[in-house]
Amino acid sequence: MAGQLTVDDQLLSYVRQMSLRDDDVLSDLRAETAGMPMLQAMLVLPEEAQLLALLVRVTGAADVLELGTFTGYSSLCMARALPPDGRVVTCDINERWTRIAERYWRRAGVADRIDLRTGDAARILDELAEQRGPGSFDLAFVDADKANYPRYYEQALALVRPGGLLVLDNTLFFGKVVDPAAQDPDTLAIRRLNALLRDDDRVDISMLAVADGLTLVHKKKP
Repeated sequence: MAGQLTVDDQLLSYVRQMSLRDDDVLSDLRAETAGMPMLQAMLVLPEEAQLLALLVRVTGAADVLELGTFTGYSSLCMARALPPDGRVVTCDINERWTRIAERYWRRAGVADRIDLRTGDAARILDELAEQRGPGSFDLAFVDADKANYPRYYEQALALVRPGGLLVLDNTLFFGKVVDPAAQDPDTLAIRRLNALLRDDDRVDISMLAVADGLTLVHKKKP
């Protein structure tokens, strides 16, 4: 049985040449984010964002929830994939980053499809539960602060409809999940989340060893 590929720069370049549907808006946004060296690692990989857009399309998702807007790359990609009446509700705590996001959303012509909420993610999720009720989203993408991932998972799961999809980013967390010496709060939280997902009979899961670890979660119907 073949093992997992080691993806070096040459192979990653090939993957992008063969599959990435890029344009000036996306490449310019990546370049501007790359100009913030300490934050560049927070930007979702372009092929991952393209996968998110594909998942929005194939699931027919019209109501999408995102935790962790950053500079708006994944929001932009998902918004482009929505049906005409679709909407992405995205939240982040940092207005400096989201101001960049809003510029590119306007440039891409999708600003009217994105509802940006600024503030504490857990509080925003509680507000959405009150405003919209359970099961009001078709798909949720979680890419926010790692220490609160287990809490965000439970809140997002309640907001996603039965039969809907959650996508959780960074579930391998730079490989630190298998390093016994890594005992920081973020790594511990990701380990707790992964164990929770493994044992949660409310959902079907698939953990993918791509990017920084991506776990797809299907909420079972009753």
